[in-house]
Amino acid sequence: ILKEAAGDVAGAADVLQEVHVETYGSISKREKVEFILEQMRLTLAKKDYVRAAIVSNKIQRKTLEEEGMTAEKIKFYTLLTQYHRHDKNALELAKDYHAIYSTNSVQEKENEWKEALINTVVFLCLSEYGNEMKDMMERINLDTNLDKIPECRETIQSFLKKEIIHYPLPHLTALESLPAFNMEDDNTSPPSPLESSLASHWHTAFHTRIIQHNLRISSVYYRRIHLSRLAQLLSLSRDDLEKHISQMVSAGSLYAKIDRPKDIVRFKKERKEEEILSDWAADIKSLLNLVEKTTYLIHKENMVQGH
Repeated sequence: ILKEAAGDVAGAADVLQEVHVETYGSISKREKVEFILEQMRLTLAKKDYVRAAIVSNKIQRKTLEEEGMTAEKIKFYTLLTQYHRHDKNALELAKDYHAIYSTNSVQEKENEWKEALINTVVFLCLSEYGNEMKDMMERINLDTNLDKIPECRETIQSFLKKEIIHYPLPHLTALESLPAFNMEDDNTSPPSPLESSLASHWHTAFHTRIIQHNLRISSVYYRRIHLSRLAQLLSLSRDDLEKHISQMVSAGSLYAKIDRPKDIVRFKKERKEEEILSDWAADIKSLLNLVEKTTYLIHKENMVQGH
């Protein structure tokens, strides 16, 4: 405390790091958690994010779910948001804010749960598409509290529908004005270059996620389409469209092949003759089995009626 008060945050963090409180059996679980949280706070204050991640792993998540650990749980996940914001990990940020939102004491205060839920939805929309992200989005969509935040309800439903999203979103400005878009939770001071850079990153990421969503939806409805027509549908230039398609193909999240001379992009693999023949043979076999079973049932019914 004395070192921190004197402005030596790094020195204060080093002093606390030398104490391995998790190995002490004579102090209570709560005191251990509080001490580790203080280690996290100081390591984050001196911008030692690698050390902060290591220290955070000393706290078991199930411990924070125990009765009487509400304040510690909120502080832990609030500190984690600082780390994941620096790491630009949108999905982990969404999980952090949802953990805060699901805390009983937060649920009792409307302004607090609204802030946590809005941040959850925004960073979930900023996350890369995947099974975990989609599952979490569908679960949050069932939350009745979303009805009290129309902009979040509309945004999350837009990402869940199999429809093209037009950019910018109606509530994009309001969503991007969140303090959580900056590096620091306290947004009263003018943004530093690092904060401005982070806000710019999230703004770009929002547009990118919408484009990626639109390309996935296009691949569902089109086997192939002219690049110029697809660019018009998605309000993109041809160069930007090719860039985003290439990135998604490289990441393995989309199948596509571009034929530049013909100005065509294909979203479905061209099937080989052997594959078509195999499917045809399987269909014929299934049909013959059905005919054989039907014939057997007819003969069986005739024999029963004959007696």
